[in-house]
Amino acid sequence: MKNAEWLKVSISTEKFEEIRDFIEDYSLNTVCQSADCPNIGECFAKKTATFMIMGNICTRGCRYCSVPKGKPLPLDKDEPKRLAQAVEKLGLKFAVVTSVTRDDLPDGGASHFAQVISEIKKLPGNVKVEVLVPDFLGVEESIRIVAEASPEVFGHNIETIPEFYSRIRPKAIYKRSLDVLRKAKEINPSLVTKSGIMLGFGEQEEDVVKVMKDLREVDCDIMTLGQYLRPSTKQVEVVEYVTPEKFKRYEEIGYSLGFKFVASGPLVRSSYRAEEAYLKAKEN
Repeated sequence: MKNAEWLKVSISTEKFEEIRDFIEDYSLNTVCQSADCPNIGECFAKKTATFMIMGNICTRGCRYCSVPKGKPLPLDKDEPKRLAQAVEKLGLKFAVVTSVTRDDLPDGGASHFAQVISEIKKLPGNVKVEVLVPDFLGVEESIRIVAEASPEVFGHNIETIPEFYSRIRPKAIYKRSLDVLRKAKEINPSLVTKSGIMLGFGEQEEDVVKVMKDLREVDCDIMTLGQYLRPSTKQVEVVEYVTPEKFKRYEEIGYSLGFKFVASGPLVRSSYRAEEAYLKAKEN
């Protein structure tokens, strides 16, 4: 299927290379690079990046994702401090941290997330932290470890409608993902919670609206909706390129359902303009 005109982006080569080299110097990973994000040029030009902790090998096999799958390496115990140093050097006031899924670890990597949050919180300037976590196999104690570390934003993506889980997210469970968001807010009511889905797998409007309603049922504050773009021939094909007008309609529906902030557009990703989303959610 030919890409739609509205999906074309340009990259600032100079800034891209500068941030890429900086990240490599600190031996860090970003989801921007590992997941082939289309906004990498814009974000790197603004000196922003979503750090991906716990390596770049995932224990899951989601069929939309280009992050390598297999047996991960042991955790790097110095990573939390090194990441915080990178945040400080970049002068970030809002840091976004995600991870591969680590089902091989006893707590799914929750303690590592908490250590990263703690190290960033030690920095001067009151740096805010957003985390985008895996489902931790639904284990409440792991969710508690991260929630009680008090990031400003606790994110976990639904990714697609429940009817497509067996095809798109075969090792995930829709209700379990909803429960992660619900439990996090119950454990720490001060958290801003966030989730997102990709469109273009063949879902219908009523399917998307049902997911929105389910997220509001668990008191999710922020929602993102973006176009699925096939990273390579190894991932599932795009069924539809959703128009900007349709994305705008979903934004309007989201606000009508009570979300505090909705980012809906072809190139929107879960961490795109994350600080803006957080600030607006806090205002509402």
